[in-house]
Amino acid sequence: MGRLKEGIQKKFTLFFWVILISFFSYLTFLSYAENPIDTTPEVVVVDIPKGTGFFEITDILTKAGVVKHKLFFYALALSKGATNKIKAGEYEISLSMSPSEIIDKFVKGKIKAYSVTFPEDITLKEISGRLASYKLINEDEFFRLTNDPEFIASLGIEGQSLEGYLYPDTYYLDRSMGTKEIIRLMVHQFWKKVTPEMRERARALGFTVHEFVTLASIIGKESGNDEEKPLISAVFHNRLKRGMKLQSDPTAVYDMPNFKGPIKRKHLLNSSPHNTYHISGLPPGPIANPGLSSLRAALYPAPVNYLYFVAKNDGTHYFSVTLKEHNEAIARYQAIRENKDNALKVEVRQN
Repeated sequence: MGRLKEGIQKKFTLFFWVILISFFSYLTFLSYAENPIDTTPEVVVVDIPKGTGFFEITDILTKAGVVKHKLFFYALALSKGATNKIKAGEYEISLSMSPSEIIDKFVKGKIKAYSVTFPEDITLKEISGRLASYKLINEDEFFRLTNDPEFIASLGIEGQSLEGYLYPDTYYLDRSMGTKEIIRLMVHQFWKKVTPEMRERARALGFTVHEFVTLASIIGKESGNDEEKPLISAVFHNRLKRGMKLQSDPTAVYDMPNFKGPIKRKHLLNSSPHNTYHISGLPPGPIANPGLSSLRAALYPAPVNYLYFVAKNDGTHYFSVTLKEHNEAIARYQAIRENKDNALKVEVRQN
């Protein structure tokens, strides 16, 4: 009888300790789940590649200092049913977050987004460079896709390149998107801006969409002044109607790799298919990606009879009807520019 009593007492004691240890383990687990990893507000960036298993994800997070107790982290993820629900991507994790908050962020796929702004009249090459600087695209794939006839046609575009059709705007992009998805997004924005009414207006003027976008790209490259763009447009419309060459300086250097201004007379002799000093009419395609002001200007030229314009050295242009007036304006503004250059040289020598 004594032995039986002793055995029951041992079992009770063991049961008591199991319950006690389990209770304190549970409290420790709850404390781990709901308390910050660290007291510092430090933020770390972690990248979860597609197809990564949970244990490998845990290793990535441990190396980044996000996970300090692998077993607890796994148990927490298991209790949330999250082990197979973590979404791939790049995440910003504050060490002041709790493990529970971190797992919720992974499951909801709250990945890091980059705000990328493309100014009006930016070229494909410049767009590629900007996206690559954020590691958002593969540049080789970008240029392959933007010149792939089948892919271009799938986007409803008739040109041989996507130059002109990646709409310049501010985009929120993440590294999980991929090159093709980003291109599709920018082209989709183009079609949102170029409305059916605008396309109908282009047809009424005798232009295809491709021709109208090409003209808009030249207008945008000629002037960054929105108020002046309808005047620039009028010059080109008037010249096209008269069968005159457009003679637009930016078209002469479009095919020159790594060109940096200023444009000189020798550049105008370039025999590229885009050089409107060399060819008649419009080039075979856009020379940049125009914004809305350039697109509208191409469709609504100012009601003037100008045929020429020259830079006034202040970001705007002087417009002329006759060649004589134009040549006089060239001489006048060239003299002003030379006087400024000479004055600057004198000032430098004096200093």
